Amino acid sequence: MRVYKTADYAAMSRQAANIITSLVVLKPACVLGLATGSTPVGTYEQLIAWNQEGYLSFSQVTTVNLDEYLGLPGTHDQSYRYFMDHNLFDHVDIDKARTNVPNGMAGDVAQECRRYDKLVESLGGADLQLLGMGHDGHIAFNEPCDHFPVGTHLVELDPMTIQANARFFDNDPAKVPTKALTMGIGTILSAKRLLMVVSGGDKAEILARALLGPVTPAVPASALQLHRDVTVVADEAALGVYLQQGGQVC
Repeated sequence: MRVYKTADYAAMSRQAANIITSLVVLKPACVLGLATGSTPVGTYEQLIAWNQEGYLSFSQVTTVNLDEYLGLPGTHDQSYRYFMDHNLFDHVDIDKARTNVPNGMAGDVAQECRRYDKLVESLGGADLQLLGMGHDGHIAFNEPCDHFPVGTHLVELDPMTIQANARFFDNDPAKVPTKALTMGIGTILSAKRLLMVVSGGDKAEILARALLGPVTPAVPASALQLHRDVTVVADEAALGVYLQQGGQVC
C-alpha cells in the first residue's frame, strides 16, 4: 500500500487526477471505476480541465460506478447517475453508452445486482477503482456490519450515512433515501488497482483505523489492506492520527 500526503484538498485532488490521467494515457481503452460524494469532485474538476486542454481523452474509456440510491431515477438531481453526468460525463469526450451506474429503479433488485456484477466481470474488472471513505469507514455503501458483503447488493443505509448525506437533500435527513444498491467488497477488490482519496481532520481517526487497524467489517475500508495494489492520497489533516501512530507516507 502506498500512502501519499498532500498539503490540502486541492493538492490531493490534483495528485489523484494525475494517477487517473496516467492510466488513461497509457491505456486509452481502460475501465475506470468511479465514485460519488464530495471528496472526488475536485479530482473530476481537474480531469475535466485536462481533457478540455487536450492532455487526455476519455473517448475509449468505459466506466463503472460503485452505487446508486434505490428509488431515484437517473434524472433526479440527487441520483448518482445525475451526479456523474453533472460532475464529469457532460464535460468530457466520453461515450455515455460506455458509462455504467446501477439502476436504482430496477423492478427486480436481486436481478439488477447480479446483472451489475456480471457486467463488471465481463469487462475484466476495473483497471482502477476510485474510492472515497465515510466517517464510519464505509466504502461505496458498504456500511459497518458483521461480514464483508461480496457482490453487488441492496443495503440499508446507516443513520450516520443518512445524516452525512442530508446536506444534499435540503439538510433534511427525512428526504434521504434509506436504501441503495452498492458494489460489495468482493467486487471492489476485484479491481486491478484501488485509489482512495480522503480529506479533512474529521476523518483522521477512522483513516488510521482503516490503514493500521485490524481488517474487520466493522471498518469496511480496512479491507483495502487485503489488496495487492492500493494507493491512498490524503491531505495532511486526514493523515494526522495515522502519522502519530507511526504510519509511513511516500
